[in-house]
Amino acid sequence: MLGEIALYAFIILVITGTFLALFFNGSADKVVYHGTYRALYGVTMSSAYQSVLHLSFEVRAGLLVRQMHHWAADVFIGAIIAHLLRIFFTAAYRRPREINWLVGLTLLVLALANGFFGYSICADLLSGAGLRVGYAILLSVPLIGPWLVQLLFGGTVPVDATIPRLYVLHIFLVPALISVLIAVHLFIIWRQYHTNYPGPMRTNRTIVGSRVWPSYTLKSLGLFFFVFALVAGLGGLVQIDPVWIYGPDNPAAVLPGAQPDWYLGWVEGAMRLFPGVNLHLGRWLIPEVFFPGMLFPSLVFLVLYLYPFLDRFSSQDRDEHHVLRLPSQQPFRTALGCAVLALMAVLLVAGGDDVIAVATGSSVVAIRTLLRILVFAAPAFTGFVVYSICRLKSRRYAGIGRANRA
Repeated sequence: MLGEIALYAFIILVITGTFLALFFNGSADKVVYHGTYRALYGVTMSSAYQSVLHLSFEVRAGLLVRQMHHWAADVFIGAIIAHLLRIFFTAAYRRPREINWLVGLTLLVLALANGFFGYSICADLLSGAGLRVGYAILLSVPLIGPWLVQLLFGGTVPVDATIPRLYVLHIFLVPALISVLIAVHLFIIWRQYHTNYPGPMRTNRTIVGSRVWPSYTLKSLGLFFFVFALVAGLGGLVQIDPVWIYGPDNPAAVLPGAQPDWYLGWVEGAMRLFPGVNLHLGRWLIPEVFFPGMLFPSLVFLVLYLYPFLDRFSSQDRDEHHVLRLPSQQPFRTALGCAVLALMAVLLVAGGDDVIAVATGSSVVAIRTLLRILVFAAPAFTGFVVYSICRLKSRRYAGIGRANRA
């Protein structure tokens, strides 16, 4: 029920986001703060940042709802990723479910983008640094980069048009697209039904499952209340994104240890590990940030989008499949997936190499050198070990099957 967790986290996002929108002012106009948070009293800041402080300290339950919103976003993206991993490792993307794989991937892309838009509109020092990184990545796109930043950010960041544009995207356009894709996703599932794990009476012609009412409905409602309680507990007990500590955005200032949210940490890590290489094509310059910041993530998602069709082409399997395959039954695919996960884990760690250096008293250069080795070594080692284990288990299952037939 990983998909249901993502759905219920999105519902919580809509509920809490509606509350926050009543108090948030998505404007970049400069004001002087005279609120209750004394550490910033008399400081010049944007109206957006002032409204976040007002929401956090002066609106009843404002900080709770704001932190619930942030935690729900993390749960939403985490559940989508876990759901996609389950589908990948059990080959649930095979015919006739290729379209739902594409829909799910697009949901992930929109969720990642909206997460970036969400923490960028707070106009604090941390989000301002992230906004400038995003601006640099988008600007690095050959030929159309300047047009893209003008369209999305309104010009060279920081500019007064940026926050209003991202605010509209964050609360209107992207949530509307996510809602439509969730509806399409659920409709396809309703028509095709869920897949089954291998078991008695489960074939590609027979689908075994629980009835919608009452068993599945009650189980799903129980899961909703559990997710809501988890998000509410995290929002009330675990601090997240304390913008009042960072202070208002200042392009001349840099926040030590600045990092994006975990779901974009792998892109940050790729930019830190990639060597500084600028490519000159005639009079065109492709800056170094383009390769790890734009090209690498684009290739990752391109391969994911094409994978069901590449798998079908390589296997020449065009039959419909409603029974899943266990990871041990597909050694190469499982090893490939685990190798990619190992790569992403190394990149995620690399996104915080400066924090690790400070915590351990080590050199950033030494840590980065080690991580550049692990970028290649960890996926290769992980893939080899997982492939060997899966091959061993598949032989064992084959031996048991032959013994049972005998």
